[in-house]
Amino acid sequence: MVFTFFPVALLPDFGGGEMMLILLVVLLLFGGDKMPQLAKGLGKSIREFKKAANDVEQEIKRAIDEVPDGPDLKTMLREAVEDKPKKTLPSPPSPPSPPPPQNPATPPPPDADASPPAAEK
Repeated sequence: MVFTFFPVALLPDFGGGEMMLILLVVLLLFGGDKMPQLAKGLGKSIREFKKAANDVEQEIKRAIDEVPDGPDLKTMLREAVEDKPKKTLPSPPSPPSPPPPQNPATPPPPDADASPPAAEK
């Protein structure tokens, strides 16, 4: 069960008799000369309120419907891919070849300044 809250529902129901009593009290308080001015002022304020509410509603709708300044990123990327021909990139330069490994079984070359090994007796 869904309950809706209406602020007017808190007030008692006003019938024709109650409205006539309220108008009679207003007439007695303000007098007959001020009643047309009072009604005119009330009408103007209601009209201004409705105009302001309409302006706010139109501004919100305009902001929602406003198209962004730039194109969509997804569209831009798709167009860029479709328009440009595919280019082949040059192959990167090959790295320099490493030096050949040295064989550990071969002795290093003798130094010229080193003396020859002593002969065994």
